[in-house]
Amino acid sequence: MRLLLLLLVPLVAPYLVDGQEDYCFGKDSDRPQTAQFASKTAYQIAKSSNIDKQYLVPGCEPKKMWVFHRHGTRLPKSGTIKKASRLIELRDQIVNNYRVAKTKPDDNALCTEDLIAIQLWKGNSSITPDMDEFLTSQGYDDLRGTAKLYQRYYPTVLPKDYNDTYYQFRHTDTQRTTESFKAFAEGLFGTGNAAHPVDMPKDDLLLRPYDYCQSYNELNYKGEGSEYHKYTHSALWNSTLADISTRLGYLYTLDQADITLMYDTCRYEQAWQVDRTSVWCGAFLPEQVTVFEYAEDLKYYYGSGYGYEEDTARLNCRLVQDMLTHLSNPLSPHVIAHFGHTTGLQTLITALGIRKDDIKLRADNYNSLTNRRWKTSILGPFAANFVAVKYDCPAALDKEKVVFFLNQDAVQLDWCSVGLCNWSEVLHRYKTLADANCDEYYCRSGASSLAGGALSTLLATSLLAAVVYLMH
Repeated sequence: MRLLLLLLVPLVAPYLVDGQEDYCFGKDSDRPQTAQFASKTAYQIAKSSNIDKQYLVPGCEPKKMWVFHRHGTRLPKSGTIKKASRLIELRDQIVNNYRVAKTKPDDNALCTEDLIAIQLWKGNSSITPDMDEFLTSQGYDDLRGTAKLYQRYYPTVLPKDYNDTYYQFRHTDTQRTTESFKAFAEGLFGTGNAAHPVDMPKDDLLLRPYDYCQSYNELNYKGEGSEYHKYTHSALWNSTLADISTRLGYLYTLDQADITLMYDTCRYEQAWQVDRTSVWCGAFLPEQVTVFEYAEDLKYYYGSGYGYEEDTARLNCRLVQDMLTHLSNPLSPHVIAHFGHTTGLQTLITALGIRKDDIKLRADNYNSLTNRRWKTSILGPFAANFVAVKYDCPAALDKEKVVFFLNQDAVQLDWCSVGLCNWSEVLHRYKTLADANCDEYYCRSGASSLAGGALSTLLATSLLAAVVYLMH
């Protein structure tokens, strides 16, 4: 019997191989690659579930909160929206490759489900170029949901009755951040609330300092000579584009612009409707998505992260001071929430030394940095948020403490205890930023004409106000 089996194996093996199914996005119940879509990752996929175990601090009472919130899921730029007709052409070409030209590859071909899904895809004609980067309904739900979540865990810090002395909101001058603020306020106070933001200054050096820094705007973080450029011209990148083209039935390598268009459509559609699958995601194998993720990580690492030649902490000097000043002041507002963009969030994280790798990201070390800390899919998805909660701990030696949350997960800093930091140590670690005159400190190319103000002056003013308050 054993001899018979050995004789049959060579005959049966080819049929076993042919019977193996290629990867099928439509039938994959896990789809781990959807959590690797870099800055276009859906918040519902990227957010942490650890806050249940992290928000309670024994012997301490939460008192104040400071929030920086990226806008929720948005539409693409108008240039991408205008390319809908090209997607239709690509759709028809892929179907023709499989159905007519019979150029389906022997390995890693589209499964029947994914091919049919692409064949049936139709663009959304209601999305027009004038809706450039508008917040989507999912994006609105993102922000309303985070407000409800933090209010559930911190009901005493986030009361449901709006008070413009207790709460302070601010957003940038865009539709997506304006609507994100409204959604967040609705999550806290319900519909028809009276919440309103503070007036936006002409030059928004607090939430968009990078717009006013010449050296930053001249930074070459993705052009020729950059690590991003090297990576997207590497053998790994070119072979990935070739493999994707083959998977779609092409006998040549598609233009990078076409593959990027399909990939971006996949990411956007998946973020717009988290509970459904984007048909365009079926065009890519999970390992190919990982290659794309690293490209975007490189771009942001050198554009607004630790690879930025300037000390990125300087770029977000004012925002760090805003957080430290607010949490140091015993008076209202007790809650400050800012609504901005991914560059603002990433430069803030970098200024605070969060998720810093020991080894720099480069074009040539993709394989050795699969477990890197700097993953924009995790730190900067749509609706990403950084939240600082200040606690009063009467029985502790250090009576003031803080927990920093990034997307609902307590930030682990080496000098804190499992995410819980002594406030005195926070002030010590960020003293240089706290004491800086941001006018002169934040940008190499020259100071802004607007006053930055040092934290020490602001703290002195706050202390004086507290004394006057107590005297009355």
